[in-house]
Amino acid sequence: MANNKLLVNERQADLGSFLVGRLLPFRKKRQVGPFTFIDHMGPGIMGNGKYADVDQHPHIGLSTLTYLFEGEIEHRDSVGSVQVIAPGDVGFMTAGSGVTHTERTPQHLRGEKGFTMHGYQIWVALPHEKEEMDPQFDFYQKEEIPTWEENGCEMRLVAGEGFDRRSPLKGFSPMFMVDIKANSETTIDLKDRLKGEVAFVIVEGSIVEEDEKVEAGQMMISKTNEVCSICLEEGSRILLFGGEPLEKEPLLLWNFISHSKERLLKAKEDWKNRKFPKVPEDDTYIPIPERRK
Repeated sequence: MANNKLLVNERQADLGSFLVGRLLPFRKKRQVGPFTFIDHMGPGIMGNGKYADVDQHPHIGLSTLTYLFEGEIEHRDSVGSVQVIAPGDVGFMTAGSGVTHTERTPQHLRGEKGFTMHGYQIWVALPHEKEEMDPQFDFYQKEEIPTWEENGCEMRLVAGEGFDRRSPLKGFSPMFMVDIKANSETTIDLKDRLKGEVAFVIVEGSIVEEDEKVEAGQMMISKTNEVCSICLEEGSRILLFGGEPLEKEPLLLWNFISHSKERLLKAKEDWKNRKFPKVPEDDTYIPIPERRK
């Protein structure tokens, strides 16, 4: 791997219902553009009592982006939002000054029939001036996402700007997220089509860059903005993430992001003392994990 690239392997975590692979952050690179956290959910078979049930938990200073290939998630939050997110849809919750939410398998999928769950949960850090904005939830159906074909690939601009297109999901700082599925072996030219740092997450198959093969379960990060082209094998699927880095890299404490250490500690105490807003009709509570000594 060339010295202007970083290669990241998923670190697996067993959440009981299915495996999650964490791609970002990691020691050598805390953020790519404003993206600060990327979890790969599944793929895993669910049903017959095995479901996604993430109880009430808080966030500040970031937006969560939920994007699925298979399965469905029901999102509920303290703003009052209730939304089932299906494959190709995009859920974008902005925590700002503070929000709580839950993520669960919808009721209509709870039964004897099994189904596959597969997708990504992503955090996008807010710029300093937006960290204390009012929380909100935005939802975009798959039909609203710009979709086109190029060089034998199905292309979707999930968020931000790129490839001379704009997604309705703009975010709060310059960024992009692109879903690319190769129906044949092909090369995608990236020169002057994306602005800022770029990460390549390989969902299926592999890509070849400078004679190096990067395979499913890995992420390649370019340390320069000069990546010109990538070769995709037939059947491969990748996600491109990135954008302009924030002026100052924020701090991370559990589910909280801020440019202020004091603000992070306040959020921690507020959650411990049950001072965050609640999801309506939900009394569940995920405590802050104690730090290992």
